[in-house]
Amino acid sequence: MNSTIWIVDSYEEAFAKNIVIVILGFVINFINGMLVVTFFSNPMFSRDSRYILYIHLVLNDMLMICVSVTLYVLSYVSPLLNASLCCILVVLGKVTFMITPLNLAGMAIERFIAICKPLHHSQICTPQRTYIFICLLWVLGAIPSLADIIISILTQPLSLFRSLVLCYSFRLFPSQAHQDNTTASQVIYMSLVWIILIYTYCRVLFTARKAVSKGSANKARSTILLHGVQLLLCMLSYISPFMFLIINSFFPLHRTKITFCVYLLTNIMPRLMSPLIYGVRDQKFMKQMKEYFTCRVIIVKIVPSKS
Repeated sequence: MNSTIWIVDSYEEAFAKNIVIVILGFVINFINGMLVVTFFSNPMFSRDSRYILYIHLVLNDMLMICVSVTLYVLSYVSPLLNASLCCILVVLGKVTFMITPLNLAGMAIERFIAICKPLHHSQICTPQRTYIFICLLWVLGAIPSLADIIISILTQPLSLFRSLVLCYSFRLFPSQAHQDNTTASQVIYMSLVWIILIYTYCRVLFTARKAVSKGSANKARSTILLHGVQLLLCMLSYISPFMFLIINSFFPLHRTKITFCVYLLTNIMPRLMSPLIYGVRDQKFMKQMKEYFTCRVIIVKIVPSKS
């Protein structure tokens, strides 16, 4: 929508988009749910900081998918939503989104310690410290949203939180300058995480090349590449408004289709990478998953009784 034009999807197009988003969200969460069940089915995983960080990433992605898909469907079914409920959904989605790159950085550091400093890994990366690190991730991820809420309560009338708003375009703090500063800080924050990942994984790759076989080095290189793609897709969310403006300038009559594609690329697809990078490619996880979910065929041998 702009000042003169309102472009609305046809019923068939809106229905198809929502079906695609809901099905993708269900499939991703179903796969991630299998990984969660696999994690808790074997105590071995809960004693390894690597798997603890991984399953936290999976749970965080599941929560974000639920919130994101809910907001997307509500934008068609009920565009006007109570501001308080909308605030909860927006804040929860924003916090889970902010945690993802921090969790990726933590997993990178854990792998760096495991490969480059193996003698100190068991002392540094304990389950207790891993859980403390996860709590710190949630605190860091929630600080920007909590700051927005506090500023909004102090500067905006309380009637705002009882009103009906367009939830998919709702902003806690309406100041454009504040939004610009927030966007700039988020880009800087993601860039720092990206630098940490590049440095850490390069060190891991070089060390792996010297210490392990060529096959293991190739697997590590593939993991690094997939991890980089995942983080790159996450970073695209920060520049999605600019992507939309650029693409929309060439195809102004396909605004809703562009919005759908950008949303799919920057919000849904990165969450599909997590199970592919770790759950499916990890031998321990795959072995345990097959043992837990594969239906065993019991062959009963009937021996005739002696008369």
